[in-house]
Amino acid sequence: MKSERERRERLKKLRKLVSYHQKLYHADDNPEISDAAYDALYTELRTLENELLGKESQVTKAVGALSTKAFSKIKHRVRQWSFDNVFNWSELQSWEVKVKRFLYKADSINGNLLSYVAEHKIDGLKLIVEYKDGILQRASTRGDGVIGEDVTHTAYTIKDLPKKLNKNIDLIAVGEVWLKESEFIRINKDREFKGEKLFANRRNAAAGSLRQLDAKITAARNLSLTIYDLDWIDLKKENLSVPSSQIEELKLLKILGFPVSPDYKLCASLQAVENYYKFWLQKKHNLPYEVDGIVIKVNDIKQQRMLGYTAKAPRYGIAYKFPSEEATTVVEDIVFQVGRTGVITPVAHLRPVRLSGSLVARTTLHNEDNIKRLDVRVGDTVIIHKAGDVIPEVVSVLKELRPDKSKSFKFPEKVIGCGGDGKIERIPGEAAYRCVVRDSEQLRRQRWYYFVSKGAFNIDGVGPKIIDLLLDHNLIDTYADLFSLTVGDIENLSGHQEKSSQNIIDAISKARKVELFRLLVSLSIDNVGEEMARLLANKFKTLEALQKATEEELSTVHGIGEVVAQSLKKWFLNPDNKKNLKALLKHLKIVNPSAVSGKLSGKTFVLTGTLTNLTRDEAKKLIVKHGGKVSGSVSTKTDYVVAGDKSGSKFTQAKSLGVEVITENNFIEMVSFNET
Repeated sequence: MKSERERRERLKKLRKLVSYHQKLYHADDNPEISDAAYDALYTELRTLENELLGKESQVTKAVGALSTKAFSKIKHRVRQWSFDNVFNWSELQSWEVKVKRFLYKADSINGNLLSYVAEHKIDGLKLIVEYKDGILQRASTRGDGVIGEDVTHTAYTIKDLPKKLNKNIDLIAVGEVWLKESEFIRINKDREFKGEKLFANRRNAAAGSLRQLDAKITAARNLSLTIYDLDWIDLKKENLSVPSSQIEELKLLKILGFPVSPDYKLCASLQAVENYYKFWLQKKHNLPYEVDGIVIKVNDIKQQRMLGYTAKAPRYGIAYKFPSEEATTVVEDIVFQVGRTGVITPVAHLRPVRLSGSLVARTTLHNEDNIKRLDVRVGDTVIIHKAGDVIPEVVSVLKELRPDKSKSFKFPEKVIGCGGDGKIERIPGEAAYRCVVRDSEQLRRQRWYYFVSKGAFNIDGVGPKIIDLLLDHNLIDTYADLFSLTVGDIENLSGHQEKSSQNIIDAISKARKVELFRLLVSLSIDNVGEEMARLLANKFKTLEALQKATEEELSTVHGIGEVVAQSLKKWFLNPDNKKNLKALLKHLKIVNPSAVSGKLSGKTFVLTGTLTNLTRDEAKKLIVKHGGKVSGSVSTKTDYVVAGDKSGSKFTQAKSLGVEVITENNFIEMVSFNET
């Protein structure tokens, strides 16, 4: 537990940092961190202020940031606000409780009469537009909520923005300027060709385009607009009614000629809101604009007015954010994990934080070079990123929040878990370290766990607990021993009965027929994982051919190279390995189904996000089965990116590179076609 002095010091640093990022986002349109990372910092600051000071500062109350000197300043006729955020169902329920309580106190209104309007929370730039007699008069940015910037000259180039309404009325409306994905890709390609800095995301590109002195530049970027609110209206003599609800506002805006999202929904209950949220969480990538959540507003305008505003936000509405792919947390320790091949992996133990819907308490730091590049230290506040089911990683360190007297992290000379005296060495030509001696009991057990795992022999029902039991009772030593076990050997070990023992023996027996690539994976050969094993199996067809291949022959095969070739020859020439493999082969029948030729032949796929109908492993197997290749990163050589739910940076990168992105269903259809 941090002392009050330490917490006050962190509050001071946080306030300065949040203020800095507010200016970058709102005034400069050049944010350095993601919205999710900023939200995490802001939430922590707000919590500390309330806990230590009992009130919020001007930083946490701020709606945006003051406008720059590049544009003329204008005072908004109607104050502009920013919605507060909630991040889960429980927080949304708490918000509704506050709404009902406030309404009851205000006018004894029955909270059961509440209904809501749910809309997409578009990730763009807020625009306020003013009309007189149906003619566009002025367009401005939000600024700090009181003072904004006049961007009429650039807003006028937005084709979606009506220059004359369908009715001769006066009004002030609010919307979001955004950029289509195709335009974002085109603009960045053009900037890359000119040697200019690329826009980091579509929101930055939209904001940068709107805030141009030269309207011709804005016009060339084809901005889009969605209007979602009506701040003020004078109907004059037109035969129209003043809206009494949020739904009526949206319908009127559409009648007047404004571009309104067709996906808003009237929700009779908070559960209906939750259903809307879950639906668009899955479908958000199908939208023409980027969204980071939904916005919920009390539908009745009279109730909205009763609820009013806090110093920063409306009480009648809330932003319900989608699970963030980035968050901030603190590195509490850095420990070392020894892999089955003796490779040392530094792992950061984190203050638990919720990310992409799950609680994250640790993440790999990969290697010494990565630690030095990030300059990550124990006690640092870091930004971590997680997309889909990809392992979370540290992407940057917020050095402004670094504790005093912090020391650079240094790799140790010895690691517990290695053999001998625990010494480690740097692997030649790589950024990784490994154990000098790899005969420790910990490494031995890890190799056994991997041998029976899903990626190797896939022996159902024989996991680490069974392996530990067999090792502890000296029933197995070499891999061949596993296939010599009988029911009598296992029976009565820690309560195992005849039936359960027979199930284990049956599972082991079933594994005697093994694909060549699985055998190669199971042997824990340095640098030979599943994809490399598949490549070797499909190239050499038999274990005998692979064993006879020279180092030169191996290294000339595309995708293998010198490092893998050296690892293979070294392993196969080791006397102990030769002896143990020979004994193991007596129990096995090796098969090597060749890759099926077809439209996937020679194609490279990248999988991203969470797949619904297939597991990652199943999708990989289908790709390889039909002659394709699987890569872990997107490049110009990638043919397809298969995007599941909660796709992250790989999805964005694919779009920016012009790589074709397909859905899981597209992929399944592609494979099914190959099988007909």
